[in-house]
Amino acid sequence: MTKTDFKKELKHLYTPSSTRPAIVDVPPLDFLMVDGHGDPNVAPAYREAIEALYSVAYALKFMSKRQLDRDYTVPPLEGLWWAADMAAFTLQDKSAWDWTMMIMQPSWITPDMLQAAIDDTAARKPLPALPLLRSEVYHEGPSAQIMHIGPWAAEGPTIARLHAFLQEQGYVPAGKHHEIYISDPNRTTPERMKTVVRQPVAAR
Repeated sequence: MTKTDFKKELKHLYTPSSTRPAIVDVPPLDFLMVDGHGDPNVAPAYREAIEALYSVAYALKFMSKRQLDRDYTVPPLEGLWWAADMAAFTLQDKSAWDWTMMIMQPSWITPDMLQAAIDDTAARKPLPALPLLRSEVYHEGPSAQIMHIGPWAAEGPTIARLHAFLQEQGYVPAGKHHEIYISDPNRTTPERMKTVVRQPVAAR
């Protein structure tokens, strides 16, 4: 049985340069999603969202392997971030942040498989965020991205470089701030963490 690794299949989306931003056209992709609000460092809703996402994502992986003879590596966690008052977002007032945490899913996962995975997960352990979990196609389209290497708290200069690149190339931001967490924080030291920082764009 071959094992699909989407970080390799979609290398241009998951392994950008860490020195020079680039424009990519992100196709429609299927995601498991949970919406929430608040500082991800302290909000219980954030921890609960991550637990529900990973629980169902791994249930689907094993179901795919068992029922369809198709194995794959569970893709990395991703997050969309914004605030009703964008000044609060840029000023690092994390308690005012809104977010959607999500994990990309293979195109062959069916609605029936998803519902079975949710039911199986709920039967094993009550997860507060499980009723909030949904499946959605997210089409980001033209976007600028760069790889940030280092702790999440030090992303500021990387984000500034990305937005300067947008202006240089004649673009403006046209969607939510997007991060893809390539590294596992439990296995990687902060200075070696890799995070894709992405911003959807439109022509100015």
